[in-house]
Amino acid sequence: RVGLAGPVWGLGAGLAAYAVYRITGVPLWGAIAQLTGFLNLFNLIPIWQLDGARGFHALSRWQRWAIVAALGVAFLLTNEGLLLLIGVVAVYRALQPAIVREPNMPAFGTFLVLIGALTWLAKIPAVS
Repeated sequence: RVGLAGPVWGLGAGLAAYAVYRITGVPLWGAIAQLTGFLNLFNLIPIWQLDGARGFHALSRWQRWAIVAALGVAFLLTNEGLLLLIGVVAVYRALQPAIVREPNMPAFGTFLVLIGALTWLAKIPAVS
């Protein structure tokens, strides 16, 4: 669960930048918000030393497959290519034996919220 703290804080920073963009209308803040969403979404790839790998370690087998499904739904709704990459790696990781047997609901919920919120942030309308 601690591994997901980085993307959670990144989401907070991205939302703060988006709020400044909405208040001021300065396009740079919108671009910063969008980039923050994209970078933190990339960090959710469940491989190697990325935070998504640490988050996946805390999930049971069915939770991993539910994350794969959530990534698929998010991809179908947004057509964000990065979700496809995350999803492919998540399928690979879901096929491996889970370390934990008991579902970790807080980590699972955090992962789901991060997928949704960071995808939205990465896909905010292009700043003009």
